Amino acid sequence: MTVGVEQSRITTIEQLEALYGEPSQASRVKEVSWITPHYRAMIEASPFAVLGTSGPEGLDCSPRGDLPGFVRVADDKTLLLPDRRGNNRADSLRNIIRDPRVALLFFLPGLDYTLRVNGRAYLSTDSGLLQSFVMEGKAPRCVVVIEADAVFFQCARALLRSDLWNSAKHLDPSQLPTSGQILAALSNGTCGGEAYDKDWPTRARKSLW
Repeated sequence: MTVGVEQSRITTIEQLEALYGEPSQASRVKEVSWITPHYRAMIEASPFAVLGTSGPEGLDCSPRGDLPGFVRVADDKTLLLPDRRGNNRADSLRNIIRDPRVALLFFLPGLDYTLRVNGRAYLSTDSGLLQSFVMEGKAPRCVVVIEADAVFFQCARALLRSDLWNSAKHLDPSQLPTSGQILAALSNGTCGGEAYDKDWPTRARKSLW
């Protein structure tokens, strides 16, 4: 339905503010430009984050996960994110080289609030830094160094609405396509398939780091 689309489109900040009003005091107070002790505790407890970047080809969101505290707090302005094994697309890394602006969204399993960090980043291959992140004898190929500009926790409504951590609502994998099936369909059977799905668990365990 397209009737009235142009008339209902929000095109100015004034229209947006008129619709939503002023943010609450808590919404303002929670945002700071450094990593407070409370925010540090959240980062050190988190095993999973989403990294947002921007580049000439567009935007990118990349899942990042490891043992809790895998994003290291170097000081109250600096975070260190090791780039672990992946698919070698390096979409996020390509973006950072050309546009240093990044955003991190930290999740804490079982908790309904998240932590957001916006800042600027660069990639480092300093040998001492890489060695400090060695896991099972393997160092990351680079470390994303992030200088925080804004740090704040996100209210719990989204996770409450989604009931994300409720194990009773976990999906049945058999009801959705597998990675092998998706690859086979997109490649006309030249890659993926049953063999891909069968080998994946073993391949993943051997290449986590």
